[in-house]
Amino acid sequence: MGIFLGTVVGMGSGYKGGKVDEVVMRIVDGMMAFPALLLALLILSTLGALDAPWRWLDQQWEAVLIVATVGAVFLPGVSRVMRSVTLTAKNQEFVMSARLRGESAAYIIFREILPNALTVLAVEFSVRLSYSILIVSSLGFLGLGVQPPSPDWGLMIGEGRQFIAAAPWMTLAPAGAVASLVVGVNLLSDGIRQASGLPREISR
Repeated sequence: MGIFLGTVVGMGSGYKGGKVDEVVMRIVDGMMAFPALLLALLILSTLGALDAPWRWLDQQWEAVLIVATVGAVFLPGVSRVMRSVTLTAKNQEFVMSARLRGESAAYIIFREILPNALTVLAVEFSVRLSYSILIVSSLGFLGLGVQPPSPDWGLMIGEGRQFIAAAPWMTLAPAGAVASLVVGVNLLSDGIRQASGLPREISR
């Protein structure tokens, strides 16, 4: 969700330019001023306080909140990266050729620029995936993620703290699972970056 929204916002803003780009990027900068976990807590508490009409299944509402929160948290960073890619590409000859043909802005963004940015987008996706694992685990550890009987590694770590002296594996097992998954995703991200010949700064 964060990748999709960030791509739409970033590429649309970068291609449009002018005052629209300035307003959108100032809003994005304001969101990026908050630490990721603090922004997640703010969004989660705000959405959780809403008496939403679409709360049609209470068991699934928590998962919907988590998805919306993580998507909103990663929207600013992804939009910044995709805006930069768009600003570089929109002055290229293939984009100018599409303009001369009379193509619409949506066509140029999604049929001309986006296919040339898929490698950057793939690296961005793998990096954001590892961050999302950490954020969801952190929310679960704080008791703000999904609740039992839904399984959550962060919640397992939080609940296992009181038994860490007698049964340390209750905490170490989910913590090791989170750590190994994050390391694996980071290695995947680095492998994609190296195979694509992208500079290291893009994957940060």
